[in-house]
Amino acid sequence: MNEAPIYDLRPLLAFLAPLVGLIGIALAGEKRANLRELFTFLAAITQASLVLSMLPLVLGGAVIEFQVWQIFTNVPLLFRVDGPGLLFACVASILWIATTLYSVGYMRGLHEHAQTRFYSFFALSLSATMGVAFSANLLTIYFFYEMLSVSTFPLVTHMQDKEARTGGRTYLGYLLFTSLCLLLPALSWCYVWLDGGEVAMDFLADTGKLEFFSQNTQMVLLVLFTFGFAKAGLMPLHSWLPGAMVAPTPVSALLHAVAVVKVGVFCVYRVYADLFGSEVLIRMDGQDWMMGLACATILISSLIALSQDNLKRRLAFSTIGQLGYVVLGATLATEQGMGGSVLHIAMHACGKITLFFCAGAIFVASGKKYVSQLRGLGRKMPITMGAFMIGSLSVIGLPPLGGFVSKWYLALGALDRDAMWVVFVLLVSSLLNVFYLLPVAVTAFFRNEDDTDDSGIKEAPWACVVPLALTAIGCFALFFLSGPLLRLAGITQ
Repeated sequence: MNEAPIYDLRPLLAFLAPLVGLIGIALAGEKRANLRELFTFLAAITQASLVLSMLPLVLGGAVIEFQVWQIFTNVPLLFRVDGPGLLFACVASILWIATTLYSVGYMRGLHEHAQTRFYSFFALSLSATMGVAFSANLLTIYFFYEMLSVSTFPLVTHMQDKEARTGGRTYLGYLLFTSLCLLLPALSWCYVWLDGGEVAMDFLADTGKLEFFSQNTQMVLLVLFTFGFAKAGLMPLHSWLPGAMVAPTPVSALLHAVAVVKVGVFCVYRVYADLFGSEVLIRMDGQDWMMGLACATILISSLIALSQDNLKRRLAFSTIGQLGYVVLGATLATEQGMGGSVLHIAMHACGKITLFFCAGAIFVASGKKYVSQLRGLGRKMPITMGAFMIGSLSVIGLPPLGGFVSKWYLALGALDRDAMWVVFVLLVSSLLNVFYLLPVAVTAFFRNEDDTDDSGIKEAPWACVVPLALTAIGCFALFFLSGPLLRLAGITQ
């Protein structure tokens, strides 16, 4: 960090905007639905505006800071906005606006119960996500990581049936067990043994803070941090994610394609890039095992996705594989690889949220949730299935869509590391993406219709269709406007 950070309130205000909106949502209640949703929109737009307003400063090389509270000696609850954090914050805040509009169409279209509770915890979750994106040290990131786990539990269990309760218990059990038994000991280890935490826990200062530990200790800490952030979905700690698909589709779309899972991989990236640093990672004995674990997660989850007939479960296993790309980029420990890791957070988020939006729109319009039921549906829902095709091609990584850019830099990072086998894994996984995503659109557009009477099916309500169309267009925009994203990700052009 070459210049002193700029003191600014905007990181705090971006964190507080959803909390203020939550008060309005709760006061409006079920009887004033329009007012409740107006408060949700205002909170989302305010948060996104605050986040985007910091772009000129950060793109110019500045770093923004705001200290919230001094908790322990040398370790404050501190917000710090740099390129990768702002990129993640932009993705989450902008897509919250799209998801809010989508939620109105979905929740009203299905006449869902407890909508005030739904919007309230949604806002709380986005506040926690901003906290993680702007965290300046391990203690801050841990605080908001746990806040996100607890605040999303009511969303996962929203349906309140047996399946939802089972999925919710699995969800919270995995995330709390790993954070308390793996992440917290690693964090405490760093705080106790290295200068009272001042050096060890801070992000964005000089990297390589853990080089003072022995090689064996470094490897133990790497494992604890990697699996402690179980939201990253690395195998074998991935089962919570498919189970959480019992949540309403807007929850699956934003929290399990953008906020929750991306918080996990973003935290892993922070630890790898800022606590360990590329030089320490490359020298570390056994670090290649973590690279192999990420590759195994990518391939195995893709193979499992091939066998899933339930559309949301297929997308869930796809997400596990795509999270593996982000972790893989961090383990490569090269500028191109780590930059591609951050880029993939944005590129995959836009493509995958489009796919989840489409899955929810299909369910609202037709009640169908299995791939085998989608025969001929593309003729009745052309916008939805067209958007699904675009989102699929972006996740696969074909130009001119955003997914190509991040996968390109991941491949370059692998070549910089002389890891040709990783490039092979990327190619094979992209081929598997083709096999489990494109058949969905092919079934909808080119297969004969089922014998059942689907004559009344048409596009979902406009509040569902407009967001998925916009995010599909966003997949193209991320390709053609990738320059600023590359600079935020730290890739030198």
